[in-house]
Amino acid sequence: ALWCLMMSVTPTGGSLLDLPWEDILVPHILCHLPLQQLLSLQRVSKSFQSLIQLYLANMRCFDSSQIGPAIPRAAFVNLLKDNEVLQHLALQNCSEWLTDRELLPVIGQNHHLHQIQLKGCAQLSRHALVAISLSCPQLRQLSLAHCEWVDSLSLRSLADHCKALEAVDLTACRQLKDEAICYLVQKCGRLKSLSLAVNANVGDVAVEETAKCCPELEHLDLTGCLRVKNDSIRVLAEYCPKLRSLKVKHCHNVAESSLSILRSRGVELDVEPPLQRALVLLQDVVGFAPFINLQI
Repeated sequence: ALWCLMMSVTPTGGSLLDLPWEDILVPHILCHLPLQQLLSLQRVSKSFQSLIQLYLANMRCFDSSQIGPAIPRAAFVNLLKDNEVLQHLALQNCSEWLTDRELLPVIGQNHHLHQIQLKGCAQLSRHALVAISLSCPQLRQLSLAHCEWVDSLSLRSLADHCKALEAVDLTACRQLKDEAICYLVQKCGRLKSLSLAVNANVGDVAVEETAKCCPELEHLDLTGCLRVKNDSIRVLAEYCPKLRSLKVKHCHNVAESSLSILRSRGVELDVEPPLQRALVLLQDVVGFAPFINLQI
């Protein structure tokens, strides 16, 4: 494919590089090629290297998964050093190499970011989240799943400066307690999706405040939040009419008495009704589904 691109000609008999770079090549041709191939294309000639650098400087989306998790630090810095127009930055599972030193310059020069994905980036610090909050006022979606460096102070900074947030993933951010979550939802009332999964410090106080402050909430993940109980689920049902899905698996203090309200409204739940759950368990034990007469 790269060879065909290099050898292609225009209708007038010129080479590919004779086409307008900023008007044709960058927005209409290069954008359809995988990032890995574009990086290989840089090695063809100095002209192609200049073309790819122009593309990288005007790139709106950078997703590390298109290259692979083991990007050399120097390569990452070089790829984005001239870019000031990023809107979507995805660096999930780059914990082997990504630190504040590499990330902060990118965040500092890109003030139009709408989406940032940092799932599993364990070597960052709270300074990364503070930098995001100060540099990205238009931020809509943020994933910090399994980033245990996220603390209450950095989350407060995010809440104070990024009030247009619609989706936040705080899965396994184990430093966070109810107070920090309450502050976030009080400031970011437009939230439609929130994950507080795998956090034993999150309880009814955070869930109830989320319900009361975020009437647009559609998706809530409370998987493994052992302190969440029935009362907060009832408040959620009362204050969040747009709720579409709720995850409460391994929340042992949440029972069908509260979930049935949401179930009757068609909310997607990740736990089955008691009777169906019992039948599945029985099937696992005896190896077949028993015939049960449910008529009274």
